[in-house]
Parts: sequence; C-alpha cells; structure tokens
Amino acid sequence: MATVLVLGGGGREHALSWKLTQSANVRHVYVSPGNAGTESSPKTSNVVLNLKKFEEVVDFCKRESVALVVVGPEDPLAAGIADHLNSQGIPCFGPSAKAAQIEASKEFSKEFMSRHNIPTARFRSFRDPSEACQHINNADYPALVVKASGLAAGKGVVVAQSKEEACQAARDMLNNKLFGAAGETIVVEELLTGDEVSCLAFSDGTTVAMMPPAQDHKQLNNGDSGPNTGGMGAICPYPMISETDLDTVRQAVLQRAVDGMKKEGFPFVGVLYAGIMLTSSGPKVLEFNCRFGDPETQSILPLLESDLYEICLACAEGTLHQHLPQFTRDLYTSGVVLASGGYPGGYKKGLPISGIDGVEKMGPRVLVFHAGTTKQEQSIVTSGGRVLAVVAMNSDLQSACTDAQRWAGFIQFDGAYHRSDIGFRVLERKPLSRMTYLSYRDAGVDIEAGNSLVKAIQPLAKDTQRSGCDASLGGFGALFDIKAAGFRDPILVSGTDGVGTKLKIAQDMGKHSTIGIDLVAMCVNDILSHGAEPLFFLDYFATGRLNVDVAKEVIRGISTGCKQANCALVGGETAEMPGMYQGEDYDLAGFAVGAVERGQLLPRMQQIQEGDNLIGLPSSGLHSNGFSLVRKVMEKIGLGYDAPSPFNNGKTLGEEFLVPTRLYVKEVLPLMHQGHVKAFCHITGGGLMENLPRVLPGNLQAQIDAGLWSVPPMFGWLAHKGNIQASEMSLTFNCGVGGVLVVDKSVTETVLQQLVTSGLTASVIGRLCEKQGERRVVIENLQLALTNSWKAPSVSRKRRVGVLISGSGTNLQALIDSTNGVNNNCSSEIVLVISNKAGVQGIERAQKAGIQTQVINHKEFGSREEFDMEVDRCLRKAGVEIVCLAGFMRILSGEFVRKWRGHMLNIHPSLLPAFKGHNAHEQVIAARVRISGCTVHFVEEEVDAGAIVVQESVPVYPRDTVASLAERVKTVEHKAFPLALELVASGQATLKDGVIEWSQ
Repeated sequence: MATVLVLGGGGREHALSWKLTQSANVRHVYVSPGNAGTESSPKTSNVVLNLKKFEEVVDFCKRESVALVVVGPEDPLAAGIADHLNSQGIPCFGPSAKAAQIEASKEFSKEFMSRHNIPTARFRSFRDPSEACQHINNADYPALVVKASGLAAGKGVVVAQSKEEACQAARDMLNNKLFGAAGETIVVEELLTGDEVSCLAFSDGTTVAMMPPAQDHKQLNNGDSGPNTGGMGAICPYPMISETDLDTVRQAVLQRAVDGMKKEGFPFVGVLYAGIMLTSSGPKVLEFNCRFGDPETQSILPLLESDLYEICLACAEGTLHQHLPQFTRDLYTSGVVLASGGYPGGYKKGLPISGIDGVEKMGPRVLVFHAGTTKQEQSIVTSGGRVLAVVAMNSDLQSACTDAQRWAGFIQFDGAYHRSDIGFRVLERKPLSRMTYLSYRDAGVDIEAGNSLVKAIQPLAKDTQRSGCDASLGGFGALFDIKAAGFRDPILVSGTDGVGTKLKIAQDMGKHSTIGIDLVAMCVNDILSHGAEPLFFLDYFATGRLNVDVAKEVIRGISTGCKQANCALVGGETAEMPGMYQGEDYDLAGFAVGAVERGQLLPRMQQIQEGDNLIGLPSSGLHSNGFSLVRKVMEKIGLGYDAPSPFNNGKTLGEEFLVPTRLYVKEVLPLMHQGHVKAFCHITGGGLMENLPRVLPGNLQAQIDAGLWSVPPMFGWLAHKGNIQASEMSLTFNCGVGGVLVVDKSVTETVLQQLVTSGLTASVIGRLCEKQGERRVVIENLQLALTNSWKAPSVSRKRRVGVLISGSGTNLQALIDSTNGVNNNCSSEIVLVISNKAGVQGIERAQKAGIQTQVINHKEFGSREEFDMEVDRCLRKAGVEIVCLAGFMRILSGEFVRKWRGHMLNIHPSLLPAFKGHNAHEQVIAARVRISGCTVHFVEEEVDAGAIVVQESVPVYPRDTVASLAERVKTVEHKAFPLALELVASGQATLKDGVIEWSQ
C-alpha cells in the first residue's frame, strides 16, 4: 500500500486528502502543512516541511517511501517543485514550472492562447502605466479587466466599472507595486459578459478527462457584491451549460491547450483549470490555473466515484486513458464557505469554533472541509480568513443549497460570516420544482441591486450639499432649512420634467453620463423662470431591469447638474418594473424645488412694456426637446449615431445630440437679484413660438429677428436633411436660443456685459411691440438663418460610377434610385452597368433608366485575368471612378482588385466579419444568432475582408428560413448601399493604408 504526500494547507488539500484516504491502495496520507481537519483521520497526519526547500521535501519522501506527491497550491508548482521531484524519481501530480506558466504568467497564458487559437478575451500586455491607460481609453472594446501577470494569491485581478478605475488599477500595479513582483507586467483585457463556469480536467500530457463543471462565487457578499475573495462557495455540476458549449470547452479549450503545451515541449501533467465565460458568441477563457480550484475541489470530489489515487498516479505515469474518472450523475453538491469577520481584510485568529461535530454527524451527505483551522489543546480554533466549507449533497440543486446553508449556520465562532445565496445564479433561472418559495427576485425585482445602487450614489448626493441641507440619503423624507439658506419671506417654486426621447439616443449609444445633467437643467431652468433659486432636487429612475452601473452613471450626471445649479440632491425613487419596460431600458423624471423672495417673483407682468428688449441666451445644442423628430430625420437619411458629425470635426452625430442642456442659474440669478430682469423664458418644448407668450402680457407681441444671433449649424443641418420648414423648426427646437431675458432698454448693455463677464455671450434678438393680429411671436429671417448656418456641400462634379452585376439587380435599382432620382445633390452618377450574363433583369433596369450597359461573357475568355482586364478596360473607357459590385457572382483577380483598391465597394449579406462567404444566410441560421444584416465594404484581395463603410442590422427569428432571412436583409441592403456610395463619392469616407479616414 502507498504513502502519499499532499502539499498545502487549505480546504482544497483537506478535500484531496479525504478522497485519497478512500483508496484501497493508500496506506497513509501526509499533508504539509495541513490544518485541523487533515489530522482528524486515522489515515492522515500533518507534517511541517519548508515547501521552498525542495531537498527537504525530497528527503521526507525518500524517508517515508512516498509513492506520489499531490501538489495543491500554485506557488510551489511555478517554482519548479514538480521538476525537482520527478528528477529524483518521485512521481508528482502537478505540472512542470514551464507548464505552470499557464497560470503563473498571465502574459504567457494570453499569448499561448493566441498562438493556439484558444477562444479568449482580446488583450494587450504592458509594463508602462501610461501606455496601459492610453490603450484602456482608446481600445475599440471595453478594456476594463486589469490583471497582474504573475501570481497574486488569486487577488491580482481588477474588473473595473469605468475607464478611470481601470487606469487607476494599472497605476496601482505598475507604479505603486500593489502586487509586488507579480504586477511588474500587467495584462489589460476585454470585459466579457455572460455566466462564469469553472471547468477542470485531469491531464497526463496527452489525454484530457473533464470533471463536472462547477460555479464559484468570488464576491464576499450576496448578489455577487463586495470585494473579491478566494471564493465563498461553489456548486457542482453547473447545470446551465449546454452540451455544445461543454464540448467546445473540452475540445477547443482544454484539449487544445494540452496539445499546444505538448507541441511546445512542456507536457501538462496534473489538473488544468479553465475559468470560462459563456458569452453570446460561445465559451471564452477568462484564465487558466495549473491546479485544483478552491473552493471548487470541495464541491467536485464528493461526486467522484473512481479512485483518486489511481487517477493521479495515472496522470503522473502517462496512462490516464486507462484510468478515466467516473462521476455520479445522481447528485448535486453545494459548498458554503465560512469566513472570519473582516475577511478579505484583517481578521482575528485563535477564535474557538463550535458545532463541527454536530454537523459531521448529520450523515454521509454533509461534509465539513477545514481550511483556516488549527488545533489548540482540545479545541479547534480559527487560523485563517476562509475557515471552513460545509458541503451538502442532494438529488436536486435547490435541496443541496438549502442543506448547505442550514448546516453552515450550525457552526459558530466569533464574527463567523457566510453567504446565504450560493447557487442563486442558477436557482433563480431554473424552473420551479417541488415546493419552493417565491421571492421578489423571482418576480424580476432585485432588492439587493437597489441597495447596492443606494450605497454607490450616497457620495454623489453628499457632494451636492449646500446651506440649508446636508444632502444625505436614506430617510423617508428630505429636510430643508429655508432660514439657513438665507431667505426672509420666501415663496416656494416647484417644477417637474423629463428628458423625452433623448433617452433613446443615450441608451442606443450606451452613453449615460450626461443625461442626468439634462434632467436637472430642464427642471431648474423652469423654476428659474419665476426668479427662484434652486434649493433641492429629487429624481425618479424607472427601468425593467436595474443595471446598477448604468443607474450610477445617470445619477452621477444628476449630481453634476445639481452642483452646477447649486441645489442639493436629497433623494429619489428607483423603480424596477419588469414588464413595464423592456430589459434595461429606463425612463427619468426630475423634481426641483426653489425659493424666491416675495418681492422678486417673476415674471413682473405689470412692468413689462412696449420697447423692452429681448436678450437671447445661447443654447448648448438641442437641449432636451424635439428628439422624436431628430430620430425620424436620422431614420429617413439612414445614418447611425456613430456617423461623423458634418459640422464638428472629431465628433459623431450622437455625441452632438447628447451635449447636455445648458443651465442658466449662475449667470442669470444675480441679474434677477439686481432687479434687471423683468422676465425669463426657458425655451423648452414648443420653441420660441409657444414659450415666450407664457411670460408676456396679452397685449404685447415679441418681434424677433433670427439674423441677430448665430444659429448653430446642427439646426440648419436638421432642417435641410429632414426638409423641415422654418415654422416647424421654431415650434420644435430652440434654434440656438435656450432662454430669453426681458429687460428694459436702459439696462440692456449692463445686462449683456455682466453675462459676458460670467462667461455667456448673449445678444439682443428682438423687442416687444404692441400686439398686431393674433400672433404673439413673430420670427423674421429664420429660414435664411437656418440655410446660412449649414450649407450642404456643393457637388462641383459628380463621381462616375460603374456597377457590375450578374442577375436581377435589386441593389442596382436602389443605387439608380438614389443617384438618378429626385435627389439632385448626390455626389455620384451611374454611367455604366456591366453584366457577365446576357438577358438578366439588371440590364433591363439600367436601360430603362437611360444608363449605358454592356455584357461581357466570362466564358468567352481563356482565364479569369483576361476577363477582368476586359472589364477594367471598359470601365476606364467610360471614365468610371468608383466600382460597385451589386450581386456580381465572380471572384475578381488580385490584379483587378489592386487597380481599383479604395475605389471599389461590395455589399455582403451579413454583419462582417461574421459569416463570410457565399452562403452567409445558411451560416447565420445554423449558428442560431439573433441578429444579422448587411455590410458595405471596400474590396480587398481577401474575400469579404475590406474596411467597413456601412452596416445595417435586422433581427433573426427562430422560425426563419434562408429565404425569409434573405428577404429581410434585402430591405436594409437597399438603404445601406446608396448611403455607402454617397459617403465614398462625397469624400467623407476614404481608404488610406487599409483604414477608412472620415471627413466632413
């Protein structure tokens, strides 16, 4: 019978020694250093060895005739203990130092995965913090995961919530040496989303034998909140992974990794642990570990029916294929970790533990694995952060989790803490079985997420405190001391508003940081119209499913707006209403309360008179009105919010639209206190036409000249692109004037100068006159001002286009309609259509439009190159400058493509780079994706690989056929191709060194 040495002292090592002692081939198991649990069995005992001194370990093994060494932790493996033991003829279950790099060096691991095409997150390695931060801020993916490349006891990973936090993590690791030598190199990774699962496998360097997948719970607190830990519990098997994904992990991850290490000369022997994220595009590796996981081992090994000693020895001897492990399929396990109070920070040691014996007597389906424990006289006391794990087994997961929670509660020590929701990510999605109890979470309302949000935003609210209010959250109501704010005889003024469908653009773009400023501005500018100083603000945030990060960003913007307005954010309501809103869509409402001394209340109707001047305060852009019309214009012209701004270099249209509403409090309120302002009008929904009458006496008319202020080009662009009349613009948008002051002629210059001093350049835009007719507001020269604010780039010469077809020419028809139709301002004209087949409908379409056509039959040429050169000759003879491939069913030669590089467009029926090739629709349906579409791209020699100009998406429905999907995609092809052609022909999109440069 054999003697085995297990190296390590945690819960993993207790589980390993427990399972090894069940082997009929094992006489005794030594554990170094072990814990109180590893010396409680007659077949196990602890031994003190210096694991850094390999010779000491070798001497012990030879003295005790150790037949196998099983290494638990990663540090000795990375240091080369397996190499040393094997060199001395002592079988070791654990990889060589070189193979252990798969965990010991994140940089090595990621590059290894890249070399062997193992699916993982995109990444880059850095040693310089400034370079890391530059990548974090500019990467075309969310580069928010920052890892110390070396070993950091499982704590060297930061999953940041923002780019700023990621940059700080990079600086902490590289500059501040947060993880010492482990952080001398860092890896910055793409943030993946999905469910995490731990997939462990035995390996002898060739064969891979998977264990059941498990799910760890890393965060300290319920709901996966709080700091990262070594692991607070695990369930096994994890039932939500599909057989397809499991096979992908087995073949494309674990087997491919083992094969790769063998190919590179360092076969992997031991346990290969892949941390997997189940993304929408399939399983991807988060990280590799070179050993058993903790606490996964405690939940996996109770399910193992085979002899663990035989399996480990077979791995060491290269015969795993003869000793493949078997696991029960009849049970689930749930492991709950009990931790010391204060963990993962500082904690007390030496605290007596009670209740272990009672739990251990509950039968074979309840196990207690020790970790941070030691014996002190006749008692067991705490000696670590993670103290114990209680593992329960049952035929269903719900019962296993319930049992583990119950028995964990029986074990007591001062400050003992454990999560009460291990397994929640599965249980809340599994169909109800047996008798279960519904919770609010089952109904789609996550109270813990709401509590987490409140905790996150408390500092944001506190940052807005002002005289009269400390802006603290948490009470049933908010208090404001109006005397402390300096008021003597105040009148309270309240206002409420929302942000309208500007929210849709923010949500479509995933940019939520400024929409809260809009909310505050819309409410505060309204109460400012009565001369009120803003005092406090409340918000209402309603959503179908609460995303704490998004809500925090929105409320951060509200806090910023409150600081700009000098009002306190005193509270609000966060309403999670599944079924009322779709997914994480949200709506906002705001409520502002201000005060004004009784004698300063506005508007002062009795003092407003004929001859008073109207001073226009410039807007920052669209503010928060008219966005339904904006979205309609964008839909009409087929542009996305990521399209380059035609009136501001370096910005997208979406960024222009989301510029927050300007607040006028700090500039205007002092003028009101000085008595210079008779009325202030906030130009909100209804524009100048409908808002100015709200602050004017009925006998007066506002006469305004749009030539007296600078209309921002955005308004002219919208009017032009949407074909919107000036009268409609004035009723919908602010047209560059966000507020209007009514002042006496005698103080006009004083007011203008004070506004300039405060940083606001305003202008007199009109005056008040005796009312003539029914109109209360007359705006002159608005059409001219809009036209002058943005002029469509004139087309001095249309670019000549040739189209290559092979069939019916539906995309050709779309191009004809856009270039030869009513749109006389387009930048191109089709001068030639070439088909490689005679008698096709596309030729008829072109001839009907009066376009020259030519048939060049490819079968009449000896080679593809000869055919292509004839096509090239005809195109150049016709003076063609841009070539469009519209259903041209020929692969063009490299020489032809090089001649027309940067001047040839193709349309492909999928969202490239996915689903390349001729059968894209078949691939889409086979992959069961939920979205597809079309891509217009520059043509390169590699098929479907050129720079992308325009993409349009369509949904893919479960019952779609190739024919139904193709028909749906065609509808967006007819919009995308003309748009792409216009972008290229107008010079807005040009190809340079394989990359598109965008201009105006």
